[in-house]
Amino acid sequence: MATSRIEHVNITVRDPARAARLMGDLFGWTVRWEGPALNGGHTIHVGSPEQYLALYTPRGSALADEDFAKGRPLNHVGVEVEDIAAAEARVIAAGLVPFNHGDYEPGLRFYFLDPDGIEFEVVSYR
Repeated sequence: MATSRIEHVNITVRDPARAARLMGDLFGWTVRWEGPALNGGHTIHVGSPEQYLALYTPRGSALADEDFAKGRPLNHVGVEVEDIAAAEARVIAAGLVPFNHGDYEPGLRFYFLDPDGIEFEVVSYR
């Protein structure tokens, strides 16, 4: 069987433009596409040429805090970086709070919550 990989993950956010700017600032990702989406919503694809996050918001929907409850159904999004210290500095500069630092096989990691409360794990393999 051929090797498979995740090409994209589609997540709901309150403000796709804000989320795309944050991902660009933190990870150097760029907007690959932006436009209308399911049921009159709006989506921005941000990432690398090979992989991306689809940042979706529904039309006219007032998303509540409980819509972003941890683990419902997504636990976190993992992002691999080369320089974890530099990534953490960018997270802090964005006004976000890193937590749950770990140094165990196979590498270093920390977590942060974006403005919608979506958890990201940042990992660097040595």
